[in-house]
Amino acid sequence: MTLIKSISGIRGTIGGTPSDNLTPVDVVKFASAYAVWMKENLNARQYKVVLGRDARVSGPIIQALVASTLQGCGIDVIDLGLATTPTTEMAVVHHQAQGGIILTASHNPAQWNALKLLDHQGEFLSAAAGARILQLAETEAFSYVTYDKLGRYSEDRGMDERHIQAVLDLEWVNPEAIRKAGFTVAIDAVNSVGGVIIPQLLSALGVKNIVKLYCEPNGLFPHNPEPLPENLTELSALIKEKGADIGFVVDPDVDRLAILNENGSMFGEEYTLVAVADYILEKTGPGNTVSNLSSTGALKDITEKHGGSYEAAAVGEVNVVEKMKQTNAVIGGEGNGGVIYPELHYGRDALVGIALFLSSLAEKNIKSSQLRSKYPEYVISKNKIELTPEVDVDQVLKRVKEKYRDQPVIDIDGVKIHFGTDWVHLRKSNTEPIIRIYSESTSAENAENLARKIMQDILDNS
Repeated sequence: MTLIKSISGIRGTIGGTPSDNLTPVDVVKFASAYAVWMKENLNARQYKVVLGRDARVSGPIIQALVASTLQGCGIDVIDLGLATTPTTEMAVVHHQAQGGIILTASHNPAQWNALKLLDHQGEFLSAAAGARILQLAETEAFSYVTYDKLGRYSEDRGMDERHIQAVLDLEWVNPEAIRKAGFTVAIDAVNSVGGVIIPQLLSALGVKNIVKLYCEPNGLFPHNPEPLPENLTELSALIKEKGADIGFVVDPDVDRLAILNENGSMFGEEYTLVAVADYILEKTGPGNTVSNLSSTGALKDITEKHGGSYEAAAVGEVNVVEKMKQTNAVIGGEGNGGVIYPELHYGRDALVGIALFLSSLAEKNIKSSQLRSKYPEYVISKNKIELTPEVDVDQVLKRVKEKYRDQPVIDIDGVKIHFGTDWVHLRKSNTEPIIRIYSESTSAENAENLARKIMQDILDNS
């Protein structure tokens, strides 16, 4: 079964049978349910929804289905065409729309696609809203308008330029310093929408020498699109071959940013947010930051070094954004390379990450590897343990929490246990008897040992 329905949207592989895969039937049902939810919760003379998609081969078909369905529900559609997730989020606010839908399966392979749903603020839906839409889709509790009340269709192909200009207008983005630095920048956009907007952004920032790898937005991903080290060997080699100063990698919808150093080594996806936050806090003085429970503790270290306070949120962008608003955080995000900078908008955005990182590098006049060496050295190990179906996973987590009751424990999302600067985070799967185990320490060996220790505790208590 490759159709996954969750409170954040619906995703699956293209083709097959309804309810088992992402088929036209499923797309229409889910888009219809979203329309009903919107009318239940928002009052508008005429409803508008912004629609953007990444470059997947299935994108145009899914786009046509979603647009037609929304129109059939009496909702106007503003079609951005190829657009990043953050661009679509910003377009919702720009057009004063009641919502937005992004057609992207993010880092999933090319056979996948998805509908990600936004509210009127251009932010991902709350858990309650997502649950209601799932209920509406399941019960097919929707109807369509008559011919004289159909929604209108229009296109907007100018949001990329507006997004880039908004980044350039930020106080701490420094195009002049970037231009003077004369950077050679290599990019891998995995043949999706980043291949269109990232070169435009770099040019606008004053970068003259851009080395492109997989920037044709044809949706034919040349490698696994998740920006992990094992998938970035070609860019690493290209950086060394061309003598580039830095390499940037984005996922298909451009909300995650990975960085490679001038020697082809990984800056570390966990450290994208750390470096950008450090630069912002240097400029603004003490300020609060937020990341999720499974992200590196280096952000906390950097924040406290600048006199600010750090808070951890449950995993998920919507939870991070909620916590950022509660704490008035100046910057936040997730350890998967997701930078959220509220001065621009409340969403993960690789464009603002690139602009702020290059500004920092240019002003400091150092190599990226030197910048990376400034930060605490932590390593995260990711594991999982499969249990038999009859095991009560919640009880297992409760017993582990009780065993380590003398340690600092956070239980807002699974169980996270701190051992000084080391930590382990246990999260259960919502669909399988699996516990995912994230652990962090000052070395890979220590992180693995900590994970194994907790895994044995789980086995002893299940």
